[in-house]
Amino acid sequence: MKVILISNYIPDGQESMKRFAEMLHREYPTFGIETELWYPTVLFGSGFKSTNAGLGKWLGYIDKWILFPLILRWRVLVGGLNKPGVHFHIGDHSNSPYLAHLPSNQSLITCHDVIAIRAGLGFTDSNQQASSFGKILQRWILGNLKKAKRLATVSQFTLNQLKELAPEVKDKKWEVILNPFNAEFGPLSEAEKDRLLQNTGIKNGQKFILHIGSGLPRKNRPMLLKMVNELSDKWDGYICYAGDEPDSELLDTAKQYGLQDRVVYIIKPPHEVLRALYNACEAFVFPSFNEGFGWPLIEAQACGAPVIASNFEPMPEVSGGAAIHADPYKPQEFAEALLRLQDEHFRSELIAKGFENCKRFQMEKIMKQYIALHEAQVS
Repeated sequence: MKVILISNYIPDGQESMKRFAEMLHREYPTFGIETELWYPTVLFGSGFKSTNAGLGKWLGYIDKWILFPLILRWRVLVGGLNKPGVHFHIGDHSNSPYLAHLPSNQSLITCHDVIAIRAGLGFTDSNQQASSFGKILQRWILGNLKKAKRLATVSQFTLNQLKELAPEVKDKKWEVILNPFNAEFGPLSEAEKDRLLQNTGIKNGQKFILHIGSGLPRKNRPMLLKMVNELSDKWDGYICYAGDEPDSELLDTAKQYGLQDRVVYIIKPPHEVLRALYNACEAFVFPSFNEGFGWPLIEAQACGAPVIASNFEPMPEVSGGAAIHADPYKPQEFAEALLRLQDEHFRSELIAKGFENCKRFQMEKIMKQYIALHEAQVS
């Protein structure tokens, strides 16, 4: 078997999708499967600081949606790839239009979430707005997803949402295949933690709660400030945000509660620093309104951090019951959850359950599921 992996347009900066494709490219060969990794050709979008806005965005669309489909058709034709034993795996649902240019019986696509699609269709639970063109684009993406004969979603929640949007789809191989870890996460020694956190603004032994992620509204970053405000003098630690730069709402909320001196911002930390933060935090707090999977949940558990997360799906599904779940609209519930973690016995039990839950995301098991889906008979 040979699997050709199709990843995302590099100038778009979708790092998680790039890591996902690279992970598959690394792991398929361990099962004796030859792989190639293809990225959409960068021509018109080259030289632009951003292909997510302005002229760079539109020129990037030419590369992604006009040039690369022609290249796909040419490679399949000239390379003689339309034959048994050759399979295609599109690593991101947002690239579903490429399915129209690949042999349908040989193609598989992974759907990580339907958040943007739901936004394009006007669902308010997506917690994001779609432009007029975005609505057209997301309907186009959904229309192509519906044609996929083999499809994997990263959670049961995402599969349920997709089926809700495509009730007419029947008799296709659509399955849940959980995300594996796409990098190494695990416990570190005290000395290693201290070394890695030296220049981050986190001092040795400092108590802090941690949030990892972007500044998208659905990530609900202000919740950490609100929960600490609720705690008042019951907890005197710090708040650490790792990921995107703070936006004006986050900065204003910190000032509103007088917490600006108790907040540390670490912009896009490298992987080893991220791992050290998970290891060192008093709790990892993940109050997201909407996710397709929620990688940080299991990354934190693998590093021995107790997790406080939203009670909206798929967070309970992914945490495997090894987290405290609270209403992401209620800071008091998140504050009470942090106080519960002051009980060392309860804290230790939760951490142990987290380590156990992480076994569900073992690479070997998940890769075998992908291989079986490639090999499954489709009509």
